[in-house]
Amino acid sequence: MSPSRLRFAALPALLYSTAACSGPPPPPPQPAGGGKTVDAATAGVLSGRATFTGTAPAVQALRMGADPACVTGAGPNPQSDAVLIGADGGLQNVFVYVRDGLDSAYAFDIPATPVVLDQKGCIYTPRVLGVRAGQPIEVLNSDDTLHNVHALPMMNQEFNTGTPFKNSKATRTFTVPEVMVRFKCDVHPWMAAYVGVTTHPYFAVTDASGAFEIKGLPPGTYTIEAWHERFGRQTSMVTIDPKGAQTATFTFAASPGR
Repeated sequence: MSPSRLRFAALPALLYSTAACSGPPPPPPQPAGGGKTVDAATAGVLSGRATFTGTAPAVQALRMGADPACVTGAGPNPQSDAVLIGADGGLQNVFVYVRDGLDSAYAFDIPATPVVLDQKGCIYTPRVLGVRAGQPIEVLNSDDTLHNVHALPMMNQEFNTGTPFKNSKATRTFTVPEVMVRFKCDVHPWMAAYVGVTTHPYFAVTDASGAFEIKGLPPGTYTIEAWHERFGRQTSMVTIDPKGAQTATFTFAASPGR
């Protein structure tokens, strides 16, 4: 069966999956926590960098030839973005967040604006992102081909829904914290994304230089965790003084077999 026929053969099942996963709209977002608010006048900032040391793994070429629309959208010689290391070792797409130490009495309004995860060039963009528990995630199909959005959480509800044509969307909400939730596309097996779900706004994703910044942290001592899909997790303890600026660095290395 040709790739185009295969995609259309899969379409009814994916559309059924969309219907099966649909339900009543979620209730309006409510503030999380016990009602205590952060005093902006005393809040501090955490910044830092994630780097890689050692021999970087070989860059993986993506074989998209079975779907002409992917070849057109991705351009020549598409490569995996699972591991992005800069010339000076900066490691991109590390999810950094406050894991422990935040007073549970703090309340944080949940944004009503969705976080957007795009399917573009048959790649999830961005590959790593954060969202608040209760905040919508809107997955957009920017390609002229069939995709499906298959989320594989351990704590939240799994879903598998189709975005069958260009500009179609799927909107879902995770309700409990979970770091991380893997997304895949069953039609294009190389597609992957990872979503960190938190109850608070204190998270960031490292940029192309490996840098991150988390603003507005109330004074306190925190466990900061840094996660990378290939190189695992690291933690660091930091203390934020009133109006303080603190730094944290994370150095990752390839484990045997990676």
